[in-house]
Amino acid sequence: MSILGAAVVPHPPIILPEVGHGEEQKISATTQAYEEISRRVVELNPDTIIITSPHSIMYADYFHISPGEQAEGSMARFRAPQVSLQVNYDAELVQKLSELSEAEKVPAGIFGERDASLDHGTIIPLRFLELAGLDFNRVKFVRIGLSGMSAATHYKFGQLIAQAAEKLGRKIFFVASGDLSHKLKADGPYGLAPEGAVFDSQVMENLSTANFLRLLTMDEKICSRAAECGLRSFWIMAGALDRLAVTAEKLSYEGTFGVGYGVVWFNVDGENSSRNFAELLADFKQRENIRRKASEDDFVKLARHSLETFVKTHKPAELPENLPAELLNRRAGAFVSLHKDGNLRGCIGTIMATRNNLAEEILQNAISACSQDPRFDPVTVDELDDIKYSVDVLGEPERIFSVKDLDVRRYGVIVENGGRRGLLLPDLEGVDTVEEQIAIAKRKGNIRPDEKVSLWRFEVIRHH
Repeated sequence: MSILGAAVVPHPPIILPEVGHGEEQKISATTQAYEEISRRVVELNPDTIIITSPHSIMYADYFHISPGEQAEGSMARFRAPQVSLQVNYDAELVQKLSELSEAEKVPAGIFGERDASLDHGTIIPLRFLELAGLDFNRVKFVRIGLSGMSAATHYKFGQLIAQAAEKLGRKIFFVASGDLSHKLKADGPYGLAPEGAVFDSQVMENLSTANFLRLLTMDEKICSRAAECGLRSFWIMAGALDRLAVTAEKLSYEGTFGVGYGVVWFNVDGENSSRNFAELLADFKQRENIRRKASEDDFVKLARHSLETFVKTHKPAELPENLPAELLNRRAGAFVSLHKDGNLRGCIGTIMATRNNLAEEILQNAISACSQDPRFDPVTVDELDDIKYSVDVLGEPERIFSVKDLDVRRYGVIVENGGRRGLLLPDLEGVDTVEEQIAIAKRKGNIRPDEKVSLWRFEVIRHH
């Protein structure tokens, strides 16, 4: 057993007296918990500390592992250049982890370095360890960024970290750096969202009980609307603790400044084969796929039928028999949106009807969404079980002359300047204001932010 323990910690710059100038006293419980965590780590005397940080280099489809022998960084961007650190990397462990990742087809490695400096998500926990007396000349580090990939992939990567340490005989401690929701208060830096407090409550419950299955299967909409920071960091940590007897201890939680800060300690005491959350997650996803397909209406079933047929055969599907009259007798524009692991995977549609009926519109737009969206590679057969669908049937666009006539939840928007046109659907994750809605629609239409546009609004009927 290579892993000695793990901890979830936040990284608010203001917690450092050199940055906070007294404001850090408002989160004294977090400070005290940090100090206790650091004392325990020093007592464990690990060979290497693994740290995952949302502020290290991040790619959508790749885990970046910091390369080289050493790295340094400071809090200069927070007006505290005197807080600086230098660490020695465990290059041998990095190499072994990269090799295992390649063998297991997990996209991870040392390529794509953009900034070798230590980020504040790394510096802050290491600063507390330094103050607790950790010997930075003896202990080495591995710094890892997060990705936009699935919970299962993050968990698998965590398993590989533990395997790499085991193969080299390293005794490691895992530091999962990450804040919780950034939307806990109206006067906070990111505003208020009701999902913020819900997210923090659920995460802290899941961490405090070491219930990693619930952690891995949290509601994607709640996570997105809460503007969470560290969830993927926690997923990797959970993977590193796979099949181990883990007990969790919540040391603190605070949301003083509108951002959630949680500190949780994970003690490891032998093995526990029942905590095989990769398998439990796979079973959960299979049941969810069955449930989701059974609940799909005729619109979504048609989109799925079209996409899966095209991906498997490279030929368009025929219209199924016994479709409802609304699909066969109505003409309308429609958008087919694809999501995977909570992220957009493709979205193509038509503003006005272009086909004989709505069924043909959906049939064609599903093919376009999976194969012609320039932002994404074509959908592959291996992805089909993970794709979630929505079909938006558009109402007639209505010309408007003021942004006051828009409602980001109720209306989609069309912007036009000359021959350039951009559209954005209503009620999208992460789009909370009319200003954001118009700005995104402009970008989609290749219209500059300062250019004037004509506006239309439209309503949709959304089928999930």
